[in-house]
Amino acid sequence: MIRIGVVVFPGSNCEYDAAAAVEDLGATAEFVWHSSNDVARFDGIILPGGFAHGDYLRPGALARFSPVMEAVAEFARGGGAVLGICNGFQVLTEAGLLPGALQKNRGLTFLCQPTTLIVESTNSVLTRSATRGQTLSIPINHFSGAYTCDDTTYEQLQANDQIVLRYQDNPNGSRGDIAGVANEAGNVVGLMPHPERAMSTLLGSADGRVLLEGFVRTRVSAV
Repeated sequence: MIRIGVVVFPGSNCEYDAAAAVEDLGATAEFVWHSSNDVARFDGIILPGGFAHGDYLRPGALARFSPVMEAVAEFARGGGAVLGICNGFQVLTEAGLLPGALQKNRGLTFLCQPTTLIVESTNSVLTRSATRGQTLSIPINHFSGAYTCDDTTYEQLQANDQIVLRYQDNPNGSRGDIAGVANEAGNVVGLMPHPERAMSTLLGSADGRVLLEGFVRTRVSAV
């Protein structure tokens, strides 16, 4: 059975949602406290949403120094699947595991609403079960979710097929409508929307399943 580690920082608040989502898809979830330095037993790692370390300084900036992040970086270098959702995406950029950064939303407005995403690339552990051009209804819940990067990085992201998801109607001012990106190998992915909150039509959408199904379906060293 696939084993997914869900990292918990002080201030995480979406860890139970993430664990429930992957278990609904047949995986086993285990919480990993941020002081742990061993994640080798897992097939995939999720950094969930929340306010890691209270988001003091800036979102993700303190969490990157937690011992678990050294282990996550080593896990990723070995080809392990790593997913950062919302605050987890911020942590991955601060830790240098993903390019770019997240800044405050356009208009300095907190956003909590459904959004429509367009699958831009299927060359990642998150989007490999989706179809390029597919639209997905996935909610967002963030204040510092506008993706930004310099021109060189943006050109590299496009050239290397690292932009995995874009917003159909950009809600937060992200550069290039970017909602999620991957590293060049495709085994590390971050996105601001919450697929773990879109697992059932009873809650508004089940479109998160196609993303998380790809993430949990195999032991991965490549995509």
